[in-house]
Amino acid sequence: MFKLLKNMGKRQFFYALLCVVFVSINVYLELKIPDYMSEITILVQTEGSSMSSILKEGGYMLLCAFGSLIASFVVGYFAATVAAYFGKITRFNIFSKVSSFGTKEMKEFQTSSLITRTTNDVTQVQMLIAMGLQAIIKAPIMATWAVLKILNKNITWSMATLFAVIILLLTIVILMIRVFPKFKLVQKLTDNLNRITRENLVGIRVIRAFNAENYQQKKFEKANEELKNLQLFNQKNMGLLNPVMSLVMNGLSLSIYLIGAILINKAGLMDKITLFGDMVVFSSYAMQVLMSFMMLIMIFMIYPRAAVSAKRILEVLETESEIKDGTVTKGNEVGTVEFKHVSFKYPDAEEYILEDISFKAEKGQTIAFIGSTGSGKSTLINLVPRFYDATEGEVLVDGVNVKDYKLESLNNILGYVSQKAVIFRGTIKDNVCYGNNGKKAININKVKEALNIAQATEFVEHLPNTYNHETAQNGTNLSGGQKQRVAIARAIARDPEIYIFDDSFSALDYKTDLLLRKNLKKYTKDATSLIVAQRIGTIKNADKILVLDEGKLVGIGTHKELLKNCKVYKEIALSQLSSSELEKDLEGGN
Repeated sequence: MFKLLKNMGKRQFFYALLCVVFVSINVYLELKIPDYMSEITILVQTEGSSMSSILKEGGYMLLCAFGSLIASFVVGYFAATVAAYFGKITRFNIFSKVSSFGTKEMKEFQTSSLITRTTNDVTQVQMLIAMGLQAIIKAPIMATWAVLKILNKNITWSMATLFAVIILLLTIVILMIRVFPKFKLVQKLTDNLNRITRENLVGIRVIRAFNAENYQQKKFEKANEELKNLQLFNQKNMGLLNPVMSLVMNGLSLSIYLIGAILINKAGLMDKITLFGDMVVFSSYAMQVLMSFMMLIMIFMIYPRAAVSAKRILEVLETESEIKDGTVTKGNEVGTVEFKHVSFKYPDAEEYILEDISFKAEKGQTIAFIGSTGSGKSTLINLVPRFYDATEGEVLVDGVNVKDYKLESLNNILGYVSQKAVIFRGTIKDNVCYGNNGKKAININKVKEALNIAQATEFVEHLPNTYNHETAQNGTNLSGGQKQRVAIARAIARDPEIYIFDDSFSALDYKTDLLLRKNLKKYTKDATSLIVAQRIGTIKNADKILVLDEGKLVGIGTHKELLKNCKVYKEIALSQLSSSELEKDLEGGN
């Protein structure tokens, strides 16, 4: 918890200090009220007392009450300010940390859990701070001050108060032992509920297509029921505090007045008046002591869950990404990609996904990768932008190991189009301009050019508001092919040295695919292109085609060379092309 508070600014610590000051003022004024009550009680019981004296003491009581009210407002304002700032800076730190995570860390935490940690967990700690700056500071000050006030009043009353406090403390300890372990499970079950909800929303079309609504509802109901039962257990146990608190407070009041009645009955006339005043004052102070513990109980009700949330937040903030930033900003060559005996396996996996891959792509070349599903094509190409780092060997971009690059410099060399087209909420123009490091500063003519090359102009200009057409999150208001073309345009718009297309043409029809590749080849003639594809037609004109099979490089060459020399490539070609087309390719050029 205290590690998280280190992120607070000097102003927030100053506000927290002001909370301590104004809480002390508030407590002082509240504890002065019983003194004036005692004076008024004695004045009322004493013959010859003037009304003006009684009103004077009553006026002081009102001033103390009003001053206490103002101090409470000030404390509440500063506490809310500190808590709100904490929430803001913590959410920003989590967001920044998650943004630096590699694929490995993202898989470890899961998206649903990271969302919960950024929202619900931060809110739990924020609530503790907001209440803590008021209750945690006020309770011990008030309890200590009130105890000092009543110590010399009467030993019997003091023992009754001590007995009441012990009962409260025992109740709190027993409940904490029972409930605290359960609070650790609440956030995990919240993660699970979040995951199922997110899964349901993302896959709603598939769920409806397979009439699986009832199945999903049962999954959700099960997760919801688990969370409900756990929360019921926690709340039922914590709910015992209120009746115990009421019993103790009322019992203490009854004890004080019962003891006071016995003492007053035995005392003389003048002593009776003094004892009556002392009883009224002692009763007020005893209630203040119990109220202090009640405030601490409120904190104890929030603290267990907040402590778990703080631990979960720290897990994210203290996780170091395996992808470390380098120092190199510029390579020795231009537009080259080289793999030197590269092997890769996922963390904690026993088998290698890629084994001993070596090749070099020169500036202006188009290098294609093909192979059966699971052969490692996408994994191989994802080593270039460092979504993962090679387990063995080296991946060089412009003659420099990618591990030595500053990530920003490496990414500025690359134009990456993912296997699943990612569209952000905004406009078509915004999404294309995202290629300029997300700064939305690309000239509209450049946007139009990029969309034209990507064969997207026709559908974009028929949309309402054309280039300013609003795109939904994940591009749900665009078709698969439209999303892919916008994603390709995004990469084109930044004019990188090296293009990476991870099976980025699969949603396009053959005609659009052909036109796009033709225009792209002209536009990127001085750039290097790395293309992962399933279609032979998409890559047959590449300068080099690398054939992968179960993570091994089993063939490298042109389309014609591989038809002659690579059995795996020929099998793939036969599954997509007719024998006459293959014969024509063998007789012709590449």
